[in-house]
Amino acid sequence: MLHGIIDIGSSTVRMAVYDIRGGDIEMLLKKKHVVGLAAYVKDGVMTQAGIDKAVEILKEFTGFLQCFHITRVAAFTTAALRNAKNSREAVAEIERRTGLAIRVITGDEEATFDFIGATHAFGHEDGLLVDIGGGSTELVAFAGGKILQKVSLPLGATDFHARFSDDVLPTLAECRRMEEEAGRILADIDRYVTDAKKTAPESTVSFNTLHADALAGIGGTFKSGLALYNAVYDMPAENLTIDARALPELIRRFTSDRDLPQDDVILLMRAVPDRLPTILPGLTIAHVVCRHFGATRITYSDSGVREGYIYSEIIGE
Repeated sequence: MLHGIIDIGSSTVRMAVYDIRGGDIEMLLKKKHVVGLAAYVKDGVMTQAGIDKAVEILKEFTGFLQCFHITRVAAFTTAALRNAKNSREAVAEIERRTGLAIRVITGDEEATFDFIGATHAFGHEDGLLVDIGGGSTELVAFAGGKILQKVSLPLGATDFHARFSDDVLPTLAECRRMEEEAGRILADIDRYVTDAKKTAPESTVSFNTLHADALAGIGGTFKSGLALYNAVYDMPAENLTIDARALPELIRRFTSDRDLPQDDVILLMRAVPDRLPTILPGLTIAHVVCRHFGATRITYSDSGVREGYIYSEIIGE
């Protein structure tokens, strides 16, 4: 059976078509628009321009699906619309103008879907999963194939670029301010866990005392960060691991107040053409997360929230 899955994120709006047969899924194609919906939020309110942009893209996607008579369509949205003060009104208008039913998933649900999707791909029994999105960052600590603790933090690459940077690429000083803000939030991480209601109240796991040598990274920030890392350090395309200790130098190399050599400009544009404004904010958040948990490496997986949604909500695992 063909299913269309639409993910309205804070950085990108994506549509993927899957062939779902029993418990097996195959992604046949995907389309995306790098929109940066989080940047359309002003004073906590999703602007009309942001709503109109979302509608424009969703109409394109639904038109494509209708052309191929794909009627099984699930759409969900994450931090940009979830956290807006006018979330309910904005989503209702988008639904009315597109004909889509849009589910606003909570940060807790997003972390769970991330975990389900990634662990199907990784097969790891223990670890710490991280998804740095445009408007939020989800962390999931797990062991024995089960979630020990999860949290959604107000750390996002698109949001950070909108708040701290005045140009396409941030300056080193702007990256430092992002680093300070991310460090402040991570230092108070257990408060966000409490607010999100602990997955296992009897668990003694605390993110503030958790140590992880390696992180499992999913989502666009880690995908683009890996592409840039592989290009800079001349790694093979099949490499899926980032040495976290290289992140500070990688960030400094591409800040806007450095006189970038043309070779570096070419390298950056080839590696992450769609994520130029958000790559350094995303890597800055990744660096702070790695530092907080003592991680020295990050392994990337291409499966995440969409696949987790399918396994949980469509297949019913």
